[in-house]
Amino acid sequence: MHTVLTVLLVIVCIGLITVVLLQEGKSNGLSGAISGGAETLFGKQKTRGVDLILLRTTIVLSVLFFLIMLALTYFNM
Repeated sequence: MHTVLTVLLVIVCIGLITVVLLQEGKSNGLSGAISGGAETLFGKQKTRGVDLILLRTTIVLSVLFFLIMLALTYFNM
């Protein structure tokens, strides 16, 4: 069981790293840091298409990572 969970954890980690690196940054440089907060606060910018898929995939992989780590900790005792 420990080996199976470890292999799944490695696969989920590689997938999570890939998905996070594929996502586009929310702010572009210093100008994005200064004006980026106002655009996201007052703008009606909605996430669609590929960005939405990447966001949902990140959430699913993060939850899987957390659950596999809990299972590994439980079965390691």
